[in-house]
Amino acid sequence: MAMTSHPTASWDAMQDGSVFYRKVEIYSMQWQLSDLSNFIIAGARYGGPFALIRNTSKIVALDRMAFTKPQIQLFSSSGDLIQIIPWDQGKIIRMGWTFDEELVVLNEEGSYRIYDLQGDHRQYSLGSEAQEVGVIDARIHESGLVAMTGNLGLLEIKGWEGGKPLTLANSTLNAPPHCWSIIPPDQTISRHVEVLLAHESTILSVDNLECIDQRLSRGPFAKLAVSPNGKSLALLTKAGLLWVVSSDFQRSYSEYDTTREGANSELPSQLVWCGNDALLLTWNSVALLVGPYGDTLRYPYSSPSFAVSEIDGVRIVSSERCDFLQKVPDSSESVFRPGSASPAAILFDARDHFDRKSAKADESIREIRPELAAAVDACIDAAGQEIEPYWQRRLLNAAAFGRAFLDLYNPTDFVNMGQTLKVLNATRYYEVGIPITYAQYTHTSPRHLINRLTARNRHHLALRISAFLRLKPDPVLKHWACAKIVRARAEGEGAAGDVDDDALCQLIVSKFEAVDGKEKGGVEGVSYAEIAKKAWDIGRTNLATKLLDHEPRAADQVPLLLNMQQDRVALTKAIDSGDTDLVYHVLLHLKRRLNLGDFFRLVSEPSLVTASNLLKVYARETEREMLKDYYYMEDKRVDSAVLSLEDSEDKEVTERISAIKTAAKFFSEDADHSFEAKAMDEALRLLVFQQQLEKDSDGQKKYVGLSVNETMAACFVNGLAKKADRIKADWRVPDKRYWYTKLYALTSIRDFDGLDAFARSKRSPIGYEPFVNHLASKGFNKQAAAYVSRCDPAKRADMFVACGEWRSAALECKERGDRDKLEELRAICPNSLIGRELDQILSTMN
Repeated sequence: MAMTSHPTASWDAMQDGSVFYRKVEIYSMQWQLSDLSNFIIAGARYGGPFALIRNTSKIVALDRMAFTKPQIQLFSSSGDLIQIIPWDQGKIIRMGWTFDEELVVLNEEGSYRIYDLQGDHRQYSLGSEAQEVGVIDARIHESGLVAMTGNLGLLEIKGWEGGKPLTLANSTLNAPPHCWSIIPPDQTISRHVEVLLAHESTILSVDNLECIDQRLSRGPFAKLAVSPNGKSLALLTKAGLLWVVSSDFQRSYSEYDTTREGANSELPSQLVWCGNDALLLTWNSVALLVGPYGDTLRYPYSSPSFAVSEIDGVRIVSSERCDFLQKVPDSSESVFRPGSASPAAILFDARDHFDRKSAKADESIREIRPELAAAVDACIDAAGQEIEPYWQRRLLNAAAFGRAFLDLYNPTDFVNMGQTLKVLNATRYYEVGIPITYAQYTHTSPRHLINRLTARNRHHLALRISAFLRLKPDPVLKHWACAKIVRARAEGEGAAGDVDDDALCQLIVSKFEAVDGKEKGGVEGVSYAEIAKKAWDIGRTNLATKLLDHEPRAADQVPLLLNMQQDRVALTKAIDSGDTDLVYHVLLHLKRRLNLGDFFRLVSEPSLVTASNLLKVYARETEREMLKDYYYMEDKRVDSAVLSLEDSEDKEVTERISAIKTAAKFFSEDADHSFEAKAMDEALRLLVFQQQLEKDSDGQKKYVGLSVNETMAACFVNGLAKKADRIKADWRVPDKRYWYTKLYALTSIRDFDGLDAFARSKRSPIGYEPFVNHLASKGFNKQAAAYVSRCDPAKRADMFVACGEWRSAALECKERGDRDKLEELRAICPNSLIGRELDQILSTMN
């Protein structure tokens, strides 16, 4: 097609000229393949690549493009070779593409590999059942696959993360179906995959719950195709009748007999949808388009072709060229349809008149003035539907011309379309080979297109598009850095060794910093840790370590450092981050991986004191035995002794005795803690003594766990005065403490006679004021008053008051001749009766 030929030159009418379809040649193929029928082919949607492997069931003559060993060849839509993948597994059952343009290859043993466009892969399995009975067929969609096993069971894989296969409902088949297909989960009401099986003369619908017989009678069916939106089904019988129905089999849309023309007496090799409203059937030398009302268009080909259904058309590739066939969009038809009187067509002509300086331009604008805004929108949309940049520019110029006559018009759509067309034209270039349409571009996303470019190592173009569309360049830079590391590795293996790690690290960092200076928002999303992981995966540990030094997020650094067994560095980075949880993560990981001695030596380094402190906190709460081992290996005797004492709390007596002996041993081994060692000996003797006391009381009284003072008090309370005296002697209890303890104990049991005898036994080392104060505080005023006479004369009056003996206090003042004190008592006396009594005594004093 000439570069400036009119768009209608590729149009073909259908339905008596009411509908038009166009077939546009996008590329002349660069490959040197003479016959595509010799290959098993899988094509990716949205202008994606093709995967080809020679069909071993066909006998073909070897040529210079043939390979003796099985190899999967990946080509772009322009026929440019992307990658050659050696195949060393079992027989290939099915190939298909994911939404992210990764190739899925399933073999007969139930193993499937997922390849990226660089040839790297990850491998998963359908499970032991599929391995035992084998896989006979499969259908692969963008987000999963359904495999048919040798026993005619159906297994579903959801996603491409290697999940466990799910068994669908029993199909009740006793023989393989004539043909089958699936409706992907995103196109069903239940959001579960639906499998359609052609069995005898009907169709069986199988999902994860049940198998439903649609009770059809037109079969057997040889081919089955589901429309891109999942709403319609195309069924081709073995007799050549094409039948289109709704996916729920409730409505019949159309029928067409493919054998009505002699050239089509054989069944087609392919049945695919052209968008959602037409079907394409292909034979070796012809492609037949069947419209929704049975109208047809024939397109001859000089060699066998292969078709890939798209959401807005169908891509047809042959040995010579790549075509795109679609229904002419409404906006394009309104502008270019011969004789069109639509506002968009008049606006397009008005722009031509304006360029020729014709007055008709103004007349045309006046004619469509009420509908001018709609005409501008139609021209903008039509520009997006055109493949040829010449017509894109003319349509956008027409839209700009019409926009100038509008007072209020939002230019956002116009600007966005201009940007979008620049992106689409760049990716459609034959060296890139992604002939994505405007409808496909809007159906996916700009970010998805950029990811596809990076997968092809088109980093420069992807980066420029990201900047042009104001998208973050982080994914592109990450992929570029990983690809650079792999490529440098390959170059190093071909030369004397790896490309210098320092130089490569500096190159990556400088590239990120350069983009950071240009892009608003920088490259905060780029993780050096992810790039370092790639370096680690290919064996470049030194480069990985250098890259991690530039990673600002410790949470990303540390896990990879642990995988690299850079234990000390990982622990240091975790500590420097100030994230306690991250430090614990490292400690627990190292504890599992290292032997206990190496682990303790690592955390005990002086620079890692924070780690050792956190380890002790953790071990104290959860693993005290480990803490004992740590203290033992670090020769921390005092800490070991304290830990032993802590563990003895709330334990049986024998265990506590053992723990105290252990603590005493640890303290005795440290010359600076002889006092603590002696204290442990005394504590041990006390515990043994208390144990004997409990034994003597037949367990009726509790002594174990009491202090020396409490034990003495308990002995006094329980009538074991001699035992208390022994405690005083053995533990060298001071006289004052002894007297206070006995005072409190005897008061608590109201043994006032015993207390009096004790007070008279010898001169009190604490005096007798404590007797008065303690007894008075407990409410024993009468008993307290008996000891006032033994106290200091100067304090007796106040003590009598404390005991409630006001008269005795007044008499004490009179006896001492202290009129001032008596007057003071008179002033504070609690009632008039006591006041009159005090006044009487006061009157007797001179």
